[in-house]
Amino acid sequence: MSPAVRRAPLTHLDALESEAIHIMREVAAELERPVLLFSGGKDSIVLLRLAEKAFRPARFPFPLMHVDTGDNFAEVIAFRDRRVAELGERLIVASVQDSIDLGRVVEERGPRASRNRLQTTTLLDAIAAHRFDAAFGGARRDEERARAKERVFSFRDDFGQWDPKSQRPELWNLYNGRIRQGEHVRAFPISNWTELDVWEYIAREQLEVPSIYFSHEREVFSRDGMLYAWREGAELLDGEAVETARVRYRTVGDMSCTGGVRSEATTLDEVVAEIIVTRVTERGETRADDRVSEAAMEDRKKAGYF
Repeated sequence: MSPAVRRAPLTHLDALESEAIHIMREVAAELERPVLLFSGGKDSIVLLRLAEKAFRPARFPFPLMHVDTGDNFAEVIAFRDRRVAELGERLIVASVQDSIDLGRVVEERGPRASRNRLQTTTLLDAIAAHRFDAAFGGARRDEERARAKERVFSFRDDFGQWDPKSQRPELWNLYNGRIRQGEHVRAFPISNWTELDVWEYIAREQLEVPSIYFSHEREVFSRDGMLYAWREGAELLDGEAVETARVRYRTVGDMSCTGGVRSEATTLDEVVAEIIVTRVTERGETRADDRVSEAAMEDRKKAGYF
């Protein structure tokens, strides 16, 4: 008899990966027109790798979509376009500028103006226009209290709104994807992951990420305890000044509300080491839109935000 084959023990990341692939395949099986939201950020990069493992060598059974505010980091947009081209997948870009031009939203003015809050209308319009009935997102429960309330299958009504009190139970990882006309599902395959899990997975899989996730010199200005990237057209408040600092970004998004952190981490291992010792979530430390009120994220989600 041949000797018994010893299997390597299942690691924590293996279990998370298996769960996420199961979720992706469930969405593809239960819903007719899914879409994967891809911003070029670390969480959506992980989603792309999971989709590869779930569906390759076939094409993804859904397109990719990015809601572009027009104020995104140039390095991230360049990475997004190159990665999509490498995969040979279809990318839909839903533009906040188009929503402004069409009168669907009104652009804010002043030094604290941001297009971030305008994304909700652009997202919901794109979902309706393409008749998507499910949207994969990279949200995780450890990011913020409102996201901790989310189910893996998060149901949105025919206005795109989220009611945290009317979500379905998910016993034994069984997901009910039945929806009525006009409703849709937001599916979060990495909901149970942490920021550390994401970075350890990126390191394990040797995934490329945009350069702004690593320490680099950048012109920034300090506001409300955060370091914002200086960009053409930004308005400074009294007492604010532009300086050059070594920073990296824990999360990427609209430049008007995304702050960097001072850092010397230039490798994946160094980033992981930083995350291990941090005691503040990435959104809590670097996202101004979550600081508007105690329930800022939950209020946006109820209106249809990611």
